Amino acid sequence: MEDLAALRAEIDRIDAEMHALLIQRGGIIDRLIAVKGTSASGSAFRPGREAAMMRRVAERHRGLLPLDTVEGIWRVIIATFTYVQAPFSVHADISAGDPAMRDSARFHFGFTVPYRPHPTCAAVIEAVAASRGDLGIFRFDPRAAQAPGKGRGKGPSKGEAWWEGLIGEGRPKVIARLPFIERPAHPAGTPVFVVAKPLDDPAAAQRDWVLWAVRCAAWTEEAERAVQGLYGEVVARGRPKGEAERLLLAVPGGVGARQLADALDGAGAAASSFDETGSHAARFRV
Repeated sequence: MEDLAALRAEIDRIDAEMHALLIQRGGIIDRLIAVKGTSASGSAFRPGREAAMMRRVAERHRGLLPLDTVEGIWRVIIATFTYVQAPFSVHADISAGDPAMRDSARFHFGFTVPYRPHPTCAAVIEAVAASRGDLGIFRFDPRAAQAPGKGRGKGPSKGEAWWEGLIGEGRPKVIARLPFIERPAHPAGTPVFVVAKPLDDPAAAQRDWVLWAVRCAAWTEEAERAVQGLYGEVVARGRPKGEAERLLLAVPGGVGARQLADALDGAGAAASSFDETGSHAARFRV
């Protein structure tokens, strides 16, 4: 039988090596800051690179340690070193309750990054717009964006079209959808969008999925099928009394505004406006 003390000594050695590697990573980040000059808040966000890193973590993982733990460790490492490069806060919409949003923020961004709760999605968007480079998160429930005649559901998808706060040059945009690694019973499984001010490097965005704010005279089952025919989905719906229907649609990055407009016009939706409100990586499903 293996000696218990020897096994514990091996664990201690591995722990010391992991800590030394984190210190070494910090040293490289120090050099990165010097090379890039990332002193302005928020300038260190790289959604595409983060998605690629998390995909590699999920693909190579094996063994006894749960994937939940590995994902959480890597998320904290990524977010904390990003914070070290350019300090930022995370603003969260808690209109549907604070615990789930706090869990999501802490799981994906750790405890070093400040957490700022707000009563509405609109308040989160405005806080991000007024900041030097903060992030905002708000939950959404695609199930609430039901077909016509089936109700509006609960939470932020109901009522005002909060996503219209993302329309316009210089306005905050969606840069990620979390959790990136999707699976049943995820410890922070509440679906959230992450918004930020426009990235200083547009190439850093991940455009597997693009989000469009659309206004149309009427939304029908035929129009919904047209979106599904493009492999897209209706993320949220809203219709202020007496006004045009508002929708937030997600479609694959290869689908352009013209193709989307043609599909909706062919379905009789009579869309009057199309505005891009952000993009995000395709989720990695386990």
